[in-house]
Amino acid sequence: MTDGDTNLPPIERKLGLQIWGIENMKMVPVPEKAYGTFFEGDCYIVLHIKRNSRGSAVDLHYWIGKDSSQDEQGAAALYVTQLDNALRGNPVQHREVQGHESETFQSYFRNGIIYKKGGVASGFKHVETNMYNIKRLLHVKGKKHVSATEVALSWDSFNKGDVFLLDLGKVLIQWNGPNCSIAEKSRGLALARSIRDSERGGRAQIGIIDNEKDSPDLMQIMKMVLGERRGELRDAIPDAKADELQKANVRLYHVYEKDNDLVVQEIATRPLTQDLLQHEDCYILDQGGFKIYVWRGNASSVEEKKAAFTRAVGFIQAKGYPSSTNVEVLNDGAESAMFKQLFQRWTEKYETQGLGKAYTTGKIAKVEKVKFDTTQLHARPELAAEQRMVDDASGEIEVWRIEDLHMQPVNPKTYGQFYGGDCYLVLYTYVRSGRPHYVLYMWQGRHASVDEITACALNAIELDKQHGDEAVQVRVTMGKEPAHFLAIFKGKLIIYEGGTSRAQKNVPEPAIRLFQVRGTDELNTKATEVPARASSLNSNDVFLLATSQVCYLWCGKGCSGDEREMAKMVADIISKRDKHTILEGQEPAEFWEALGGKAPYASEKRFQEQVTHYQPRLFECSNQTGRFIMTEVVGFCQEDLDEDDVMLLDTWEEIFLWVGKASNTYERNEAIASAKEYLKTHPAGRDLATPIILVKQGYEPLNFTGWFNAWDPYKWSDGKSYEEMKNSLGDVSAISEIKVDLNNISLNKTTLSITNLAGSSTASTSEYKSHFNHSDSNSYSNSSSYNSNSSPSMVPNGEGIYSREVLMNKTVDELPEGVDPTKKEYYLSDADFHDIFGKSKDEFYQMPKWKQQNEKKQCGLF
Repeated sequence: MTDGDTNLPPIERKLGLQIWGIENMKMVPVPEKAYGTFFEGDCYIVLHIKRNSRGSAVDLHYWIGKDSSQDEQGAAALYVTQLDNALRGNPVQHREVQGHESETFQSYFRNGIIYKKGGVASGFKHVETNMYNIKRLLHVKGKKHVSATEVALSWDSFNKGDVFLLDLGKVLIQWNGPNCSIAEKSRGLALARSIRDSERGGRAQIGIIDNEKDSPDLMQIMKMVLGERRGELRDAIPDAKADELQKANVRLYHVYEKDNDLVVQEIATRPLTQDLLQHEDCYILDQGGFKIYVWRGNASSVEEKKAAFTRAVGFIQAKGYPSSTNVEVLNDGAESAMFKQLFQRWTEKYETQGLGKAYTTGKIAKVEKVKFDTTQLHARPELAAEQRMVDDASGEIEVWRIEDLHMQPVNPKTYGQFYGGDCYLVLYTYVRSGRPHYVLYMWQGRHASVDEITACALNAIELDKQHGDEAVQVRVTMGKEPAHFLAIFKGKLIIYEGGTSRAQKNVPEPAIRLFQVRGTDELNTKATEVPARASSLNSNDVFLLATSQVCYLWCGKGCSGDEREMAKMVADIISKRDKHTILEGQEPAEFWEALGGKAPYASEKRFQEQVTHYQPRLFECSNQTGRFIMTEVVGFCQEDLDEDDVMLLDTWEEIFLWVGKASNTYERNEAIASAKEYLKTHPAGRDLATPIILVKQGYEPLNFTGWFNAWDPYKWSDGKSYEEMKNSLGDVSAISEIKVDLNNISLNKTTLSITNLAGSSTASTSEYKSHFNHSDSNSYSNSSSYNSNSSPSMVPNGEGIYSREVLMNKTVDELPEGVDPTKKEYYLSDADFHDIFGKSKDEFYQMPKWKQQNEKKQCGLF
């Protein structure tokens, strides 16, 4: 698309990422192979389009390098405004400052962001005459979102807590600080491999220093470049991250014109409601100085919309916030998920609810439970997640009550009956893939003592240990029972307000009890005791009134036949007395007498639940600093679940805590407390009784895995640890000597033998001239006599055989004609195949399919 009134280049509305640099005040496209690398002296425009439930989501960013000029920054901001118009106001606009990028921006560059000194468009271009004639030091920071900044070639740049990459063109040395975590080392290695494969065509060597004493040869190279180190290394520099209390401090400001003046007036604080936003105006939402949002009503003036960024920057200055504060500008109707979750609930016009039921905002309708076929759950894990179901609820149940702080088995005849004065443990066992899986529910009564609630949690740990630490633990607060909990009791779940199910009851049961019954089948029915008075009734439901003589089934005008049938089943459990069905409006005098007389009650039709389909969010949790910090992973996938982390998955109705095998004891012990803290400090004012589900790595249930696209159940059994990735850098014995020439002077005047510097066995893309390299690359040779000036041959080496460079890390369009993209490895020569996979083709094809695919992914042949 083009815009006749602007200087915009042609913009292609395609899915994925597009990046332009500002060069001589013009938008110049950046080559795809250079995506993720930014010059500190420049500004960039980044457009990202992805599919979502409403069609597509468009994000438009302008990125400001720390050394960029005011003119370039102004040009970038102007282009963003013009692009917003060209894209008809659909994009969410973001202002990004180097080193302070939003989670959304960082999510586009999974291997990390590299900041290069200089600028393409500036007067001090960073010229590289040879892609191997490089000498630079990169400071790598971050666990989830990695950035690498070019720093001075000096030991003074180092510290004990981060990863540093010494890039010498032909050799990349990764130096890991003694206080680095495994996750930081892994991310650093991913970045090193990315530089090797995309910038060096897979022909650079990677060496790793985890402990300086164990790597004398690599340290000798570093000392040749950096000199001898004098003095102690600096301590780690902690990342400045906002804690959850800061993020919870949301304030909404109304922006309007009055007597030719711009007025910014605070109108609300947490929790915010959607009706505060009027379509005729603009608003600023300040999230504790952590992030600034500007919302532009669709009926606001063109001038107001154009001034959005200017206003936000002015607001930042007026508040005294850092100039790097992230800004997001949203258009009415095209709000981001992160903005919407700051409000208690967010409803969209014509939004689809449940399994394909649309409605218009404000429409009054009876809430109907959508029936679904439980046999589809395994075939459609996303359905299991949406319906919050682990399985079809056909497994085995065991129930214990906490009595004198110990577990007391409950009589199976009373399974499903829970008393508000007690705590219970419910162990659900089901078989999947031929072996048992466990879900352990901890049900906490509203009137249970603190000691009993604590004992419930401690007994749950013991019960979990008895089952090999494999159980999924679910904290259930009375009245907030999750869907699967209802389903396992087959329509016979009854919640008594108080009392106990113990044999020695101190308080006699009430003579008159009233229960509200909701549900249409065995999977979703629950009976809850409510105060036995007329005001508790509701025309939409069935109620059971149990007296010493009779049990009334009161059917409200709005209830369905299915609801009445389920209520009859529950009535037989609640009372052994005669059952009398009465319809609303036809009650006998005795009915009202038992309730203490007539009184007004809710009789209007129930409003449709207007809660938007919540977009799940994944966070890495940490509170070791004394402050509770969460780092969001935008656009998450299974790969983001790190073994040494505790992760929090928020699906709004439930909170999942995923515990990695290598996570530390402190984080594991504090996981539940962290989840409660998250709910307590959430800007939207969340329900503190939201179920919290503890999931262990390798034992994830369907209702968890269903939130992830293409979950691989074999990943944990075959996924590579950091040590395995380090060892897989190549076959050391195949590279006997590597000559590292620094300024044409060989180290020690001789060829240096490096024992733990491994060569790449996964050469990937062919060499390319990026927009960073302003002259041809010189040839570079190693033991495989590779010439960087010659592109890989597109001619088969034999019948249907191609060189590895033609096949590895190639898209379908880049492959030679006739090559099956699902079997790229098949076209390798036997020698190349063995070199890459370490086995013959026959051995490879005898492995399970999933294992073949994993190895192909790691070698760029998937």
